[in-house]
Amino acid sequence: MGKISDLFFFRCRHVCPRWLCFTFDNYFRRLIHKPERIVKAYIKEGDKVLDVGPGIGFFTIPMAQMVGERGRVIAADIQEGMLAAIKKRAIHAGVQERITLQLVSPELREIVGKVDFVLAFWMAHEVPDQQEFFARFHALLVDDGQFLMVEPKLHVGKARFSASVLSAEAAGFRLVDHPDISLSMSALFAKVTRS
Repeated sequence: MGKISDLFFFRCRHVCPRWLCFTFDNYFRRLIHKPERIVKAYIKEGDKVLDVGPGIGFFTIPMAQMVGERGRVIAADIQEGMLAAIKKRAIHAGVQERITLQLVSPELREIVGKVDFVLAFWMAHEVPDQQEFFARFHALLVDDGQFLMVEPKLHVGKARFSASVLSAEAAGFRLVDHPDISLSMSALFAKVTRS
């Protein structure tokens, strides 16, 4: 693919801007990316979930419904505009008490405590040092925790995705599966406890 396609698919950008969110958070996307189908198997009531780079809450809101009243979803983003949009949507959906909005640095130092599941949907390609980023996920996850990385096929090539998988493994994860997710490449990882 040449430079024109790189510009068209925003392959040269590092962080997706707020104004672009309508392209991946709309009615048509819900037809192909049903959050309940994609993440339900990894989340149970009472879980604490980390949604990294959540955009305007495409997965955050449904996951807040899945974790129930005793659960918690941490929506962690480096852009205040994204978090403000999630807040409005969470209030509208009646799940604002289950969501913690966390403005973070790219290293996620602001996240404390343990989580049961980490979702990085269509965002890992924006991170310059993936191994360090994934190591932070590893440190945050409980011992039997899981991490799902999903990347857009049009934006991330196979070689780049394979490199991301290797970075996650180097950070201490074991590849468990490649779930079938439309328009995407995905990898489900389990935390490997180091002795």
